[in-house]
Amino acid sequence: MQLNHESVSFQNLEFPIILVCDHINFQPNIGSLFRISEAFGIEKILFLGIGNQMNPRKINKTSRNTHLHVPHELIETKEVVSDYLIANDFEIIALEITSNSKPLGEVEIPKNKKIALLIGNEIDGISDYFLKKSHQIAHIEMFGKNSSMNVVQATGIALYELTRKMRQTLNH
Repeated sequence: MQLNHESVSFQNLEFPIILVCDHINFQPNIGSLFRISEAFGIEKILFLGIGNQMNPRKINKTSRNTHLHVPHELIETKEVVSDYLIANDFEIIALEITSNSKPLGEVEIPKNKKIALLIGNEIDGISDYFLKKSHQIAHIEMFGKNSSMNVVQATGIALYELTRKMRQTLNH
C-alpha cells in the first residue's frame, strides 16, 4: 500500500544550504526548484537575474505551493550575490561539468560552514564569473551518451548527496 506524508514520520531537518540559481528562466523549473528545495530542507533560494519574471500562477503548477514556504530572494546582479556569499563565508559549490570538476561524491563539506550550491541556466549553465568564485566544482557522473540533464533533476541529485553527507557528519 502506498503511504502519504501524513502516515510516515519523516525527520524534519533544515540544512545550512542555499541554492543560488544563475539565470534559471523556465517557469516550471523555477516551481520545481522550490519543491525540491522544500523537500530537502534548505534555507533559501537566491534567484539571479530574473527580475519580476516570476509568475506565481505558472510556478505553482510545479511548486505545489512550496513557493509560499521556501524563503527566496530575487537579485539582479552577480556582484551582489557574490558579495553576499563571500561576506557570509559560504563554501561555494558549483554544479557543472568543467575541465577541473570532480565527481559529486568527492565534494568535501567543511565543518561549521554554510553551503551555497550554484546551479546554472538551462542552456548556458553557470557563468564563468561564478565558476571562478567557486571553492569546488562538481559534476554528476553519468553513464549514458548524454552529457547533461535537466537542471531540476541535477539539483535533486546534488541536494540528496550534500544532505546525505551532512547527516553523516551529524551522526558521527
